[in-house]
Amino acid sequence: MEGEVLVNESFITGEPDSITKKPGDTILSGSYVISGRCIAKVEHIGNDNYTAKISSGAKYIKKTNSEIMNSLKKIIKFLTFVIVPVGIALFISQYYIQNNAYSDAIVQTVAAVIGMIPEGLVLLTSTVLAVSVIRLSKSKVLVQDLYCIETLARVDTLVFDKTGTLTEGVMEVKDYIAYNESVCSRKDMYNILSNLSKYSEDENPTMLAMKSYFSRTTNEFTPNTKVAFSSKTKWSGINFENEGSYIIGAPEFVLGKSYSNYKNMIENYSRNYRVLVLAHSKNNFKNKELPEDIELIGIIFLLDKIRLEASDTLEYFYKQGVDVKIISGDNPITVSKIAKRVGVKNHYKYVDMSLFEDDTQIDESILECSIFGRVSPTQKKILVEMLQKSGKTVAMTGDGVNDVLALKTADCSISMSNGSDAAKNVSQIVLLDSNFASMPKIVAEGRRTINNIQRSASLFLVKTIYSSLLAFIFLFMNEDYPFIPIQLSLISVITIGIPSFMLALEPNNERIKGNFLKNIISKALPTGLAVVVIVCALTILRKIRINKRRTNI
Repeated sequence: MEGEVLVNESFITGEPDSITKKPGDTILSGSYVISGRCIAKVEHIGNDNYTAKISSGAKYIKKTNSEIMNSLKKIIKFLTFVIVPVGIALFISQYYIQNNAYSDAIVQTVAAVIGMIPEGLVLLTSTVLAVSVIRLSKSKVLVQDLYCIETLARVDTLVFDKTGTLTEGVMEVKDYIAYNESVCSRKDMYNILSNLSKYSEDENPTMLAMKSYFSRTTNEFTPNTKVAFSSKTKWSGINFENEGSYIIGAPEFVLGKSYSNYKNMIENYSRNYRVLVLAHSKNNFKNKELPEDIELIGIIFLLDKIRLEASDTLEYFYKQGVDVKIISGDNPITVSKIAKRVGVKNHYKYVDMSLFEDDTQIDESILECSIFGRVSPTQKKILVEMLQKSGKTVAMTGDGVNDVLALKTADCSISMSNGSDAAKNVSQIVLLDSNFASMPKIVAEGRRTINNIQRSASLFLVKTIYSSLLAFIFLFMNEDYPFIPIQLSLISVITIGIPSFMLALEPNNERIKGNFLKNIISKALPTGLAVVVIVCALTILRKIRINKRRTNI
């Protein structure tokens, strides 16, 4: 309603830049005021608040997307329908046709039914996944969904939020140069910037980076007038006694009309850095406006601080055939520069999502881009859904409230421990040390789990296959079923139980190939058929031998 304030909306947007709010502007819930004073009118409370609306969109039970779980359900569902009729038919065959005793018919039927059930397979799968959770906890990874380890190992598209994942959300000074050494040397420029940093009351990421880099003052000045940074003016300055006024800020805003004289030089530097200029004037500030007769002193180069592990992690995923997309609320050009530094392929393919006034205008053709800037929370969700519709398995990393909808929609969601509570609550995996380097460990653990469960599951299905086929064959073979329950128990322990448990815990980092169900059936079927052939052959030979004895007698 009145006044002017500088607001930090990083909790909502994930971006650290502060925003100036004036009469008529909306101050969103979840943001906080850095400086200034205002009178505001409350328009929404409770569930109508901005953050509440975003969070409410994530309040639904997400269906687990696990190929292992779905495959096991199919096997169990199939056997559920097969066991009952086969069991009844086998009992009728053994009791009425073979004229076996009632107790013998029951024992043989039970043996066939028990053999058809892959008992212990679900338990083994859960046990192996639980062991993986314990292993990952040693690497400071909190797994909140058991099957997400498998999902991440199958991911072919990885979506990052820039701030908090690729970058640490802070700026760092990389270097500085004095424009004219004869007027102001590099040493003098350092001292000026040290005084500016020391006496500045700004707490934005840029000034925090300055205070960290220019921390030693060799010749201390006495400040008179201070002008705080404003997102409107894009500069801040201090007038020092007997030294004049020093201004630091965006080149085009600080230099004004004289900017054209330095444009080519500054634009050349801007390709790789975020550029600030240091300027001087003998005059003082009037009404918080730039003084006259401003002279360029030097240039400061800043960069978003990249996580040390970001480049190696991205390189790992590229080698594994995983495509990388970066979605951010920041300027797409800025994001593209950061993407280039960390080694993102096609970093030059970017799009400004703020140009889409209507979300229905978003076309699947933009998925060819690798960088998406100025993305709203709803648009993040839409982009993830579009990737999924195109047949991709999508993992999403994020740390802000603005990422909640996309995190909930993704096949596998990952957040940092220093992110918002809302993001951590909806994520399946939380990196407790906020260390991006843990991602390859999760993928490796997922591969070990899936590949070993595949091998173990094949052993279980061998027994299921030969028991099912034998039960069906002996309906028409006019012979007793060849097994009793105690024999199958011994077979299960020696040939399935112990070997499968050992296989499930072995190291295995092979790439996951093919469909889980097809893989285990293709491995189990030959062995199962071999057992059926051998048992049938032995049964026939036994019958021939018995007939010969009867003939001789």
